[in-house]
Amino acid sequence: MPDTGLTLFDLQPGKVVGGRFEVVRSLRQAGMSQTFEVRDREAKAARELLAFPAALFEAEGQAEDFAGVMRAWRAVESPHVVRVREVVRFQDGSLLVATELPPETTLRDRLKERGPMTPKDARRLGIELCEGLAAAHAQGLVHGDIKPYTIHLGAPNAGAVIVDGGITPGLWSAKHLGDRTMLIGTPYYAPVEQFGGEAPSVQSDLYNLATVLYELVVGQVPWAGRNFLEVFQAKLGAPPSMKSRAPKIDVPAAFEEVVLRGLQASGRERYPNADEFQAALAKARL
Repeated sequence: MPDTGLTLFDLQPGKVVGGRFEVVRSLRQAGMSQTFEVRDREAKAARELLAFPAALFEAEGQAEDFAGVMRAWRAVESPHVVRVREVVRFQDGSLLVATELPPETTLRDRLKERGPMTPKDARRLGIELCEGLAAAHAQGLVHGDIKPYTIHLGAPNAGAVIVDGGITPGLWSAKHLGDRTMLIGTPYYAPVEQFGGEAPSVQSDLYNLATVLYELVVGQVPWAGRNFLEVFQAKLGAPPSMKSRAPKIDVPAAFEEVVLRGLQASGRERYPNADEFQAALAKARL
């Protein structure tokens, strides 16, 4: 375990972290971490590096618990999930997670630049993402926050890649927040049960994905609402038809049926696993 603490303010281009990762540039910053493109001197490869400061962990052992969750993601092998390569914990509790370098363009970027997708393209993307989620779920892992920002796209027809897998549920577990706490995730993409404090799960991953597919075609998420409470109340009812949210969009009934099933308020009425969601998408006639 390296004995040098990790100071995010020091992670400037040219800085070598952990004696191995040379910072190339900053990529993005979230509330819990900062992400960099780095050069892995040992593997001689470009990597993405997620840096988690020691201040994120309040009690002894939390950083190691979180590191253990992230190490489990090294077993996930899918072209549609970015591969975790290394997890490094410093003695002060700060943490590095090195992954393969994903494509730079996010699905949110794609929507902003080009607008909604055709149902055919959205279905293809959904099938790929189901494959990636199935690979993670098979290892007993959940992503916890599928949304357009955590889906990256390569060159045309190169496929989608899920990033930041396990961070949300990993921190939940490491911080010992219990079975119920505040919603951790993104309200517009989270299922009803998470508003009541349930932990991210296979079900929440699939609900996240169904919301993304709806948004890809319609151009907006299903749930209208200006605040947390309004979004929650909207999710208690039946999901709105795609036509009601975007009257000018022509959506094949078979595709809409598949997506709306994934958005039901009751988990019993949704898909039980990613394989069934993927099969339903593949069978939908467009």
